[in-house]
Amino acid sequence: MSLLFKGRSQGAQLSQISILQRIQMFFLSHLRQALGSLGEMWRAGAASLMTIGVLGLSITLPSTLYILVKNAEQINAGWDQASEISLFLKAETSKQHIDQLLTRINSWPEVNKVTYIPADDALNEFKTLSGFGDAIAYLDKNPLPPVVLVTPTEKHAGPAAARLLLDKLRSEREVDIGKLDLEWLQRLDAILTVAKELVSMIALLLFLAVVLIIGNTIRLNILSKKDEILVMKLVGATDAFIQRPFMYTGFWYGLLGGLLAWFTVICLLWWMSASVEAVSALYQKQFTLTGVDFGTLVTMLSTSVVLGLVGSMISVRRHVSAIEPK
Repeated sequence: MSLLFKGRSQGAQLSQISILQRIQMFFLSHLRQALGSLGEMWRAGAASLMTIGVLGLSITLPSTLYILVKNAEQINAGWDQASEISLFLKAETSKQHIDQLLTRINSWPEVNKVTYIPADDALNEFKTLSGFGDAIAYLDKNPLPPVVLVTPTEKHAGPAAARLLLDKLRSEREVDIGKLDLEWLQRLDAILTVAKELVSMIALLLFLAVVLIIGNTIRLNILSKKDEILVMKLVGATDAFIQRPFMYTGFWYGLLGGLLAWFTVICLLWWMSASVEAVSALYQKQFTLTGVDFGTLVTMLSTSVVLGLVGSMISVRRHVSAIEPK
């Protein structure tokens, strides 16, 4: 009974070692074929560099446009709020009615802050900012009306909610004109929407071109090794074993092309940063281009590797299976 148990135990150990050896040989085989395909690319240096360059530059354009659009969206997100609603009151409105208006508006749940600017203060500010102080001194009376600046709450600062608040404020009898300048933000949103769709279409076309270029490159590699593939099939090699080095070639093309695209995007954004800083200085704002972070790198590398694998897969599935010994 003990001998039988020992025999079964030794058989289980042999079976376990055999499975481990198979797993080890599987990974060693993949590693050997991956390094072998990288060596083939190294030996065909000029052709490989041209393919990697085309792949990298094809990914650079949509990636750069995408990062620029995302930066524009960040700017728009900071502006896409109604900071203030300007109410120009009727000139004949008395101080008592103005105080009543301010009290009513302050009690509204949509309003966060109310600031009253008397007509004389508005005229003095206009003199200071406009540079027409001497000309304004000849006026018989103050042409500017009293102004009330209404700051909505964060919940009601969106374009739609702010417009509803503006309509409500305009209905007050003391208000002559209500102003909310959000039309340009809506135009900017429309432009950004068109830009995103354009980037998507350009990316789709360039990615398709990358797949076709890699597929054609792999096809030429397969045809150049037609005799070698025939011999391998005669000795019993499977299609999967033969296809694997070409798949790894597509993987290396994608990985190296993605790294090239990443480096090119960094250089382009660095080159553009001076112009962006100059424009932001005109608006007295500090803005720096962002988007070249680790997440973007992973996305670019993943996209380029997938494109390389798809291009190589399409080619090897079609051409390797077509090569059969007669």
